Amino acid sequence: MTSRTAKKKPTRKTTATAKKTSKKKAAKLRAKSPETNHKEQLYANLVVQLLSLLKGEHDLIANAANFSALLFNSLPNVNWAGFYFLQGEELVLGPFQGNPACVRIPLGTGVCGVAAQQLETIIVPNVHEFPGHIACDVASNSEIVVPLFDGERLLGVLDLDSPLIGRFDDQDAEGLNELATVFVAHEERLGP
Repeated sequence: MTSRTAKKKPTRKTTATAKKTSKKKAAKLRAKSPETNHKEQLYANLVVQLLSLLKGEHDLIANAANFSALLFNSLPNVNWAGFYFLQGEELVLGPFQGNPACVRIPLGTGVCGVAAQQLETIIVPNVHEFPGHIACDVASNSEIVVPLFDGERLLGVLDLDSPLIGRFDDQDAEGLNELATVFVAHEERLGP
Protein backbone atom coordinates (compact mmCIF):
# COMPACT_ATOMS: atom_id res chain seq x y z
CA MET A 1 0.00 0.00 0.00
CA THR A 2 1.35 3.38 -1.00
CA SER A 3 1.32 6.16 1.53
CA ARG A 4 0.06 9.54 0.44
CA THR A 5 0.73 12.76 2.20
CA ALA A 6 -2.26 14.99 2.30
CA LYS A 7 -1.54 18.53 1.20
CA LYS A 8 -2.88 21.16 3.52
CA LYS A 9 -4.70 24.06 2.03
CA PRO A 10 -2.95 27.22 3.06
CA THR A 11 -4.90 29.23 5.57
CA ARG A 12 -5.50 32.89 5.05
CA LYS A 13 -2.84 33.68 7.67
CA THR A 14 -0.21 31.49 5.97
CA THR A 15 -0.94 33.04 2.57
CA ALA A 16 -0.69 36.57 3.97
CA THR A 17 2.65 35.74 5.64
CA ALA A 18 3.99 34.26 2.39
CA LYS A 19 2.97 37.38 0.48
CA LYS A 20 4.76 39.63 3.00
CA THR A 21 7.89 37.47 2.81
CA SER A 22 7.91 37.47 -0.97
CA LYS A 23 7.39 41.27 -1.02
CA LYS A 24 10.43 41.67 1.24
CA LYS A 25 12.49 39.39 -1.00
CA ALA A 26 11.36 41.27 -4.10
CA ALA A 27 12.33 44.60 -2.52
CA LYS A 28 15.80 43.25 -1.74
CA LEU A 29 16.20 41.98 -5.29
CA ARG A 30 15.08 45.33 -6.72
CA ALA A 31 17.64 47.13 -4.56
CA LYS A 32 20.36 45.37 -6.56
CA SER A 33 19.15 45.15 -10.12
CA PRO A 34 20.19 42.27 -12.35
CA GLU A 35 22.28 44.70 -14.38
CA THR A 36 24.14 45.78 -11.22
CA ASN A 37 24.79 42.18 -10.22
CA HIS A 38 25.79 41.30 -13.78
CA LYS A 39 28.32 44.15 -14.03
CA GLU A 40 29.81 43.37 -10.60
CA GLN A 41 30.29 39.74 -11.62
CA LEU A 42 31.62 40.71 -15.05
CA TYR A 43 34.29 42.99 -13.60
CA ALA A 44 35.19 40.45 -10.89
CA ASN A 45 35.71 37.85 -13.63
CA LEU A 46 37.79 40.31 -15.65
CA VAL A 47 40.11 40.87 -12.67
CA VAL A 48 40.72 37.11 -12.45
CA GLN A 49 41.32 36.87 -16.21
CA LEU A 50 43.66 39.89 -16.22
CA LEU A 51 45.73 38.45 -13.36
CA SER A 52 46.04 35.23 -15.35
CA LEU A 53 47.14 37.09 -18.49
CA LEU A 54 49.73 39.13 -16.58
CA LYS A 55 51.19 36.18 -14.69
CA GLY A 56 54.78 35.58 -15.73
CA GLU A 57 54.84 38.26 -18.45
CA HIS A 58 57.26 41.15 -18.00
CA ASP A 59 56.70 43.27 -21.10
CA LEU A 60 54.52 46.38 -20.65
CA ILE A 61 53.46 46.48 -24.31
CA ALA A 62 52.53 42.80 -24.40
CA ASN A 63 50.54 43.16 -21.18
CA ALA A 64 48.77 46.31 -22.39
CA ALA A 65 47.91 44.58 -25.67
CA ASN A 66 46.37 41.59 -23.91
CA PHE A 67 44.54 43.85 -21.45
CA SER A 68 42.97 45.92 -24.25
CA ALA A 69 41.97 42.74 -26.12
CA LEU A 70 40.41 41.34 -22.94
CA LEU A 71 38.29 44.46 -22.47
CA PHE A 72 37.35 44.79 -26.15
CA ASN A 73 36.19 41.18 -26.37
CA SER A 74 34.53 40.96 -22.94
CA LEU A 75 32.62 44.20 -22.49
CA PRO A 76 29.40 44.58 -24.48
CA ASN A 77 28.90 47.54 -26.82
CA VAL A 78 32.53 48.69 -26.90
CA ASN A 79 34.03 49.68 -30.26
CA TRP A 80 37.46 50.80 -29.03
CA ALA A 81 39.58 49.86 -26.01
CA GLY A 82 43.18 50.81 -25.50
CA PHE A 83 45.95 52.87 -24.02
CA TYR A 84 47.63 56.21 -24.42
CA PHE A 85 50.94 56.57 -22.57
CA LEU A 86 52.31 59.90 -21.35
CA GLN A 87 55.42 61.15 -23.14
CA GLY A 88 56.35 64.70 -22.18
CA GLU A 89 53.27 66.90 -22.53
CA GLU A 90 51.26 64.54 -24.75
CA LEU A 91 49.62 61.14 -24.75
CA VAL A 92 50.96 58.71 -27.35
CA LEU A 93 48.92 55.81 -28.68
CA GLY A 94 49.69 52.42 -27.14
CA PRO A 95 48.19 48.96 -27.69
CA PHE A 96 44.48 48.99 -28.55
CA GLN A 97 41.61 47.12 -30.18
CA GLY A 98 39.32 48.85 -32.67
CA ASN A 99 39.65 51.19 -35.62
CA PRO A 100 42.87 53.16 -36.18
CA ALA A 101 43.12 56.04 -33.73
CA CYS A 102 44.74 59.41 -33.16
CA VAL A 103 48.43 58.87 -32.46
CA ARG A 104 49.20 61.91 -30.28
CA ILE A 105 46.88 63.85 -27.97
CA PRO A 106 48.10 66.98 -26.14
CA LEU A 107 47.30 67.16 -22.42
CA GLY A 108 44.03 69.04 -21.90
CA THR A 109 42.70 68.14 -25.37
CA GLY A 110 39.84 65.72 -25.99
CA VAL A 111 38.46 63.39 -23.32
CA CYS A 112 41.78 61.55 -22.90
CA GLY A 113 43.82 64.74 -22.59
CA VAL A 114 41.39 66.29 -20.10
CA ALA A 115 41.28 63.12 -17.94
CA ALA A 116 45.08 63.03 -17.95
CA GLN A 117 45.37 66.72 -17.08
CA GLN A 118 42.71 66.56 -14.33
CA LEU A 119 44.07 63.21 -13.06
CA GLU A 120 40.59 61.74 -12.76
CA THR A 121 38.27 59.27 -14.45
CA ILE A 122 35.90 60.94 -16.88
CA ILE A 123 32.63 59.45 -18.16
CA VAL A 124 31.15 61.17 -21.20
CA PRO A 125 27.60 59.97 -21.96
CA ASN A 126 27.52 61.79 -25.32
CA VAL A 127 30.89 62.70 -26.84
CA HIS A 128 29.22 65.07 -29.31
CA GLU A 129 28.42 67.35 -26.36
CA PHE A 130 32.00 67.31 -24.99
CA PRO A 131 33.88 70.52 -25.88
CA GLY A 132 36.97 69.71 -27.92
CA HIS A 133 36.13 66.03 -28.40
CA ILE A 134 38.53 64.34 -30.83
CA ALA A 135 36.57 62.08 -33.16
CA CYS A 136 38.94 59.25 -34.09
CA ASP A 137 36.02 56.92 -34.84
CA VAL A 138 32.80 58.53 -36.07
CA ALA A 139 30.83 55.55 -34.70
CA SER A 140 31.75 56.43 -31.10
CA ASN A 141 29.03 58.13 -29.08
CA SER A 142 30.14 57.68 -25.46
CA GLU A 143 33.50 57.32 -23.75
CA ILE A 144 35.20 56.58 -20.45
CA VAL A 145 38.83 57.43 -19.68
CA VAL A 146 40.71 56.10 -16.63
CA PRO A 147 44.09 57.63 -15.71
CA LEU A 148 46.91 55.19 -14.87
CA PHE A 149 49.15 56.09 -11.94
CA ASP A 150 52.50 54.80 -10.73
CA GLY A 151 52.18 56.16 -7.20
CA GLU A 152 51.68 59.90 -7.79
CA ARG A 153 53.10 59.85 -11.34
CA LEU A 154 50.72 59.71 -14.33
CA LEU A 155 51.65 56.91 -16.74
CA GLY A 156 48.86 57.43 -19.25
CA VAL A 157 45.20 56.56 -19.67
CA LEU A 158 42.95 53.61 -20.44
CA ASP A 159 40.30 54.69 -22.97
CA LEU A 160 37.07 52.92 -23.98
CA ASP A 161 34.54 54.08 -26.56
CA SER A 162 31.04 52.85 -27.37
CA PRO A 163 28.63 53.37 -30.25
CA LEU A 164 25.83 53.71 -27.65
CA ILE A 165 25.00 57.01 -25.96
CA GLY A 166 25.21 56.65 -22.18
CA ARG A 167 27.00 53.27 -22.32
CA PHE A 168 29.30 53.87 -19.33
CA ASP A 169 28.30 54.50 -15.71
CA ASP A 170 29.80 54.66 -12.22
CA GLN A 171 29.92 50.88 -12.03
CA ASP A 172 32.04 50.77 -15.17
CA ALA A 173 34.29 53.46 -13.69
CA GLU A 174 34.70 51.43 -10.50
CA GLY A 175 35.39 48.18 -12.36
CA LEU A 176 37.81 49.75 -14.84
CA ASN A 177 39.67 51.58 -12.07
CA GLU A 178 40.11 48.29 -10.23
CA LEU A 179 41.42 46.63 -13.40
CA ALA A 180 43.77 49.57 -14.05
CA THR A 181 45.08 49.25 -10.48
CA VAL A 182 45.77 45.52 -11.00
CA PHE A 183 47.55 46.27 -14.28
CA VAL A 184 49.76 49.04 -12.88
CA ALA A 185 50.53 47.10 -9.66
CA HIS A 186 51.80 44.21 -11.80
CA GLU A 187 54.04 46.54 -13.81
CA GLU A 188 55.34 48.21 -10.61
CA ARG A 189 56.30 44.82 -9.14
CA LEU A 190 58.38 44.09 -12.23
CA GLY A 191 60.37 47.28 -11.77
CA PRO A 192 63.28 48.43 -13.94
